[in-house]
Amino acid sequence: MSKLKATLKEKIEAHRPRTTRLLKEFGNVVIDQVTIEQAIGGARDIRSLVTDISYLDPQEGIRFRGKTIPETFAALPKAPGSEYPTVEAFWYFLLTGEIPTPEEVDEVIAEWKERRNLPEYVYNVIRALPKESHPMVMLSTGILALQKESKFAEFYNSGKFNKLAAWEYMYEDASDLVARIPMIAAFIYRYKYNGDKQIPADPNLDMGANFAHMLGVAKPYDDVARMYFIIHSDHESGNVSAHTGHLVASALSDAYYSYSAALNGLAGPLHGLANQEVLGWIMQFQQKLGEGVEPTRENVTKALWDTLNAGQVVPGYGHAVLRKTDPRYTAQREFCLAHLPDDPLFKLVSMIYEVAPGVLMEHGKAKNPWPNVDAQSGVIQWHYGVREWDFYTVLFGVGRALGIMANITWDRGLNYPIERPKSVTTDMLEEWAAQGGRKI
Repeated sequence: MSKLKATLKEKIEAHRPRTTRLLKEFGNVVIDQVTIEQAIGGARDIRSLVTDISYLDPQEGIRFRGKTIPETFAALPKAPGSEYPTVEAFWYFLLTGEIPTPEEVDEVIAEWKERRNLPEYVYNVIRALPKESHPMVMLSTGILALQKESKFAEFYNSGKFNKLAAWEYMYEDASDLVARIPMIAAFIYRYKYNGDKQIPADPNLDMGANFAHMLGVAKPYDDVARMYFIIHSDHESGNVSAHTGHLVASALSDAYYSYSAALNGLAGPLHGLANQEVLGWIMQFQQKLGEGVEPTRENVTKALWDTLNAGQVVPGYGHAVLRKTDPRYTAQREFCLAHLPDDPLFKLVSMIYEVAPGVLMEHGKAKNPWPNVDAQSGVIQWHYGVREWDFYTVLFGVGRALGIMANITWDRGLNYPIERPKSVTTDMLEEWAAQGGRKI
């Protein structure tokens, strides 16, 4: 058993009594109330999911295992010669909540290299799709094709299934999936946009550096990959992709079923597709300013007001939970200031960042006038030559696998039940509304 799996086993066994005690002794303690607005409005802000992997604070943004993004970057061991931690170090941290030693990171790196090889049929399945298929269709299909390899499904069908041991097999599936998904994503990129001229994996590289290598993008894109996958890894359990992964896995579906479904949610315009749409808007915004025109507070302010007065929104600004600038935006902005300060698109994005919050506050209709992660991410990809917009959500999908796989491993470790909320009818809501509330 690897050091990571042994540490995780110890953590899970120590955590189980906490959940058991809460259910047995405090199961009837009320922690929230549900309004009609929440019932109709997508269950917004209803506290009904549990995860210790990450928490989204309205003021501080995402915390991974209690640490902010800057704290996470500072604490984890860095890749050699890199400004950022390896994805493998972050995986260890997500699963256990502990900062790994360099030796423990090296063990995970070596383990992922053993796990990452894909059966040839996965490539054949993707090649069998129409080449004009969206790359998210290819990614979801490739993940689903791997279900045949599921160790969890094999354990369930063995006749020896034991709920207390189920997490070990989910861990195996989850570890296989996070090691393999960069291989599938890089294959899709080279197949769809580069004439199927594949670049073999480099056995000497960590996951982020190897992904950049297989895409064919030079340094410092290895750091872009590390940063991007870490900051996109998780965002609590309530977002569409994370919740979908948890929901499907709660039926004792394996990691491949679960994550293929999660990717289908991530592909939606209101979720992972947003980064692509923001970049398109920024480029249109640049065209309105005029070719070669330097962005200034004056011309950007005017262009923003023109956008709002035309009844349009400023994409990339606002967030369902956050009430300050998204730290994921800040992390990418700091990278841009260090590596591409003179990039024309970044200069425009930077000026929008300086001007837009004031304009939106004066406009008065935005609850949160601050930028979110999507306001920045496409610009970095464009700068380094990854200009195929519809691939951006695939990049998001590679990163989000880390958080969802960590969560469903813990879901099985704590033996969480199948998710089954209760529905009500519109007639019932109208009756309770007339009564001033439901009479218990």
